Amino acid sequence: MEEKGIFEGLKVLDCASFIAAPAAATVLSDFGADVIKIEPPGAGDPYRNLPNLPGYPHSEHNFAWLLEARNKKSIALDLSRPEGQAVLHKLAAEADVFITNMPPQVRQKLGITYDHLAPTNERLIYASFTGYGEKGEEANKPGFDSNAYWARSGLMDLVRADEHTTPARSVAGMGDHPCAMAFYGAIVTALYKRERTGKGSHVSSNLMANGVWAASVLAQAKLVGAKFLPRRTRENALNAVTNHYQCQDGRWLILSLLNEDRQWPTLAKCLGREDLIGDPRFTHKKDRHANSLELVKIFDAVFATKPLAEWRKILDGNGLVFGVVGILDDIPNDKQMIENEVLVPFENDTMLTISSPIWVDGSKKVQPRKPPGIGEHSDEILRNAGYDEAAIRKLRASGTVA
Repeated sequence: MEEKGIFEGLKVLDCASFIAAPAAATVLSDFGADVIKIEPPGAGDPYRNLPNLPGYPHSEHNFAWLLEARNKKSIALDLSRPEGQAVLHKLAAEADVFITNMPPQVRQKLGITYDHLAPTNERLIYASFTGYGEKGEEANKPGFDSNAYWARSGLMDLVRADEHTTPARSVAGMGDHPCAMAFYGAIVTALYKRERTGKGSHVSSNLMANGVWAASVLAQAKLVGAKFLPRRTRENALNAVTNHYQCQDGRWLILSLLNEDRQWPTLAKCLGREDLIGDPRFTHKKDRHANSLELVKIFDAVFATKPLAEWRKILDGNGLVFGVVGILDDIPNDKQMIENEVLVPFENDTMLTISSPIWVDGSKKVQPRKPPGIGEHSDEILRNAGYDEAAIRKLRASGTVA
């Protein structure tokens, strides 16, 4: 029998913005948690404005907000006012999880640190996310995935073709979304601890730590004093069978033949170059590696003779390991993504969104619901927290709630 959402009945306060921390709340909501988005009156969460910034795609839909704020309810609450802080404390007293990415000094100023909220609710999981961690001289430094995750970790430098090209720019949310999964893991770990102890706790994560974790294979090599080889361009790859190639139609694919001794003859036949099998330059792995520059040139010429779709049929049909260098145009009609519920429709709509990347057999995810307007559920949330109509009117009249 199919279960209800794993986190049905779990109350989560999302007091965060841009992007990792709110996205962790979104994952909780996918599995049934009741997530309340706390945002300032007026313009609301600044993240709502992301698609209007220079360089972002133009759309009639707020694609960023659709993704990060699905399933949530919104209360517009002015936390700069003592009355707003009092409302938050009242909500936190009945919550299971409080999520924030405000810098430590801002949390202190607003009276919403762990030490402020924990005494009101001993079962509260207080989850804080920062750019650079919560200790040291950079604890209050603003961080985005482009700088704290991508640049600081070394990834921005490591992925460029060689040391003579400029550092590689990141794309929006590229680091934030993996960070969200780590942050989600921290929250779920704390919930498990609470199941065993009955007590809440403070959990945290940050962009810098996740960035170094993403780069950790090479970072660990540096930590143990490994000697690094000069970075090589694609054309100068050390191994032609783990390299990427451009097809006739301009699309790219990447070969990933780790078991090349066994797969080399098959690849040569797929490329229509059986003559390479007995070529003394390429007969054995050591030969292919020693002559990799020549083999890359040969492969470049061969792959340029057919479009990507044809190469996919040929390589897939012979069990060779490769990957398509995807482009965004591929995604809406990617059958594999749709069949595996990577892409799912919003409730009562055909518009697709991207599901969180974990599934649990027997536990249904919530069908995504469109995100809320600013303060759309303020009155409902306040009533559920025990405020009567007169108190709600007073909060609205003072500008504390909108």
